[in-house]
Amino acid sequence: MISAAELIAVLPYARRYARALTGSQAEGDALVARAIPDLSEALPPKLALYARITQLTENLEASGRGRPLGRHLLLLTSLEEISMADAALITGLDETEAADRAAEARAFVKAASATDVLIIEDEPVIAMDLRMLVQGCGHRVVGIAATEIEAVRLASEKGAGLILADINLGRGGNGIQAVRRILQTLDIPVIFVTAYPEQLLTAEGIEPAFVMRKPFDPVTLAIFTYQAITAGRVPLH
Repeated sequence: MISAAELIAVLPYARRYARALTGSQAEGDALVARAIPDLSEALPPKLALYARITQLTENLEASGRGRPLGRHLLLLTSLEEISMADAALITGLDETEAADRAAEARAFVKAASATDVLIIEDEPVIAMDLRMLVQGCGHRVVGIAATEIEAVRLASEKGAGLILADINLGRGGNGIQAVRRILQTLDIPVIFVTAYPEQLLTAEGIEPAFVMRKPFDPVTLAIFTYQAITAGRVPLH
């Protein structure tokens, strides 16, 4: 029997995973709520919750051409930093099959359609690294904003298909507040980047659907941008 304390400890991670799968805070949290009453006792609490969420969303890959669970495996191993062995347990596959499906999905994501990206980051070196990573994923950078005011202006003037935003802009304001202002008039998917993603998953108020941990690599960024742009609904072929 999974205790309440064990469940509370793993909830932030499960909520992050579910939100990334669905592309929505509300849908992701509702998915976690559906998963909790029916958890397997054969797995550790964290893996059991991931497994039930995965079972409830296996049809995300129903493209008619692709194989299921590729999206899940990418998010489990890149976003949640789960080993491939544990990801295989979660998805009910053997480790070789899990690795094959993850590789297929990763290749598709890297070749997915490009979009215009607005970067909100006050550290020049990090901003340039982000630009290079974003362009390496095949996307176009329409602007880099170092302050909240500049971010709102660039979003209004340039438009974007995706916002990549740091949380702390130092004296330039707050990345979350900048995004809130932008989303008052524009409907743009957002990925927040932070060294402490768990701090944004407290179940208090509005929270982001996509939170990426610093430091990050090109594969992780490619997976996140694909998920954010498609809202978790376009199949991996």
